Amino acid sequence: MADTIFMIHGMWGGPSYWANYRSVFEADGYRCVATTLSYHNMDPQDLPDPRLGTTSLLDYAEALEREIRQLGEKPIVMGHSMGGLLAQILGARGLAKALVLLTPASPAGIMALTPSVIKSFWSVQKKWGFWRKPMRQPFCEAVYSMLHLLPEKEQRKTYEKFVFESGRAAFEIGYWLFDSRGASRVDESRITCPVLVVAGAQDRITPASVVRRVARKYRAVSTYKEFENHAHWVVTEPHWEEIAEYVGDWLRPLRTES
Repeated sequence: MADTIFMIHGMWGGPSYWANYRSVFEADGYRCVATTLSYHNMDPQDLPDPRLGTTSLLDYAEALEREIRQLGEKPIVMGHSMGGLLAQILGARGLAKALVLLTPASPAGIMALTPSVIKSFWSVQKKWGFWRKPMRQPFCEAVYSMLHLLPEKEQRKTYEKFVFESGRAAFEIGYWLFDSRGASRVDESRITCPVLVVAGAQDRITPASVVRRVARKYRAVSTYKEFENHAHWVVTEPHWEEIAEYVGDWLRPLRTES
């Protein structure tokens, strides 16, 4: 039976942005399941479900855990950005055969509020009560923080697919010190499967300096790889293929013999 890769998108995203990676890994014999986070299955032009604003990382994780348990096997859990943090949470619950963390958001205990991160979320943070409201970046902020290596036409095309995100989840990631529930906390001793951590040297919203600390958190089982010519949007940036190829090579020794 083919190994399953369970793909988790990040903030403002959806399963469609995994199209490039799915084409590569399905061609290599994997079964790929690209999930949709709660309340993200919407038209980007529509108003968000009001429940989204207070949806916690823990709510996302609970829904994802139910999906994984229905697979009937431990998948390779691949997460991008916030999806990378959710992958860490799921890995600590013993739900993954391996973790692939692509430019991942960091868990509690790692201070991630660098100047570029603050600038990336400035429009969100300056609104009082953002932690209980759905939120979305303006186009200029999305380009600065995540899409700056894409061609101009691709920047707009990508942004037009963005939906709203949970203000609560953003608070739990960026301001974990003030989160009484510790939603973004991950016990690294509970992650015993192999972990690949990928950073982009030009990333502004999850800077490589922060992603290195994520890799160090799981140093007993992690492999760290930093790509000099990449930023945050590693799923479709020019030369995304080199990252997918690296991931495939890293996964190869872990494959289940058919």
